[in-house]
Amino acid sequence: MNITSESLATLASQLMTERKRQKLSREQAAAVCNVSTSFIRDAESNPARCSLGKLLLLMRGLGLSLQAEGWSDEQQATQAAAAEGSGPA
Repeated sequence: MNITSESLATLASQLMTERKRQKLSREQAAAVCNVSTSFIRDAESNPARCSLGKLLLLMRGLGLSLQAEGWSDEQQATQAAAAEGSGPA
């Protein structure tokens, strides 16, 4: 999922769906994820108002991960690897 301000409603829905799939109440999820029950409610209704750090706690606690792409050092490493592979054999 590409997370943008427009896709936050989808993120909220998916977080709730995953919590319910695991048969966790908000209270149980809060305990597992080390956040408050009010945070679970907020994340499932309006994640734009939540801190990224706490969203990561919630996602990790539910067994989910978040991947960031496009870092400049990743591009340089990819270019360097490509340059090494294109040299004389």
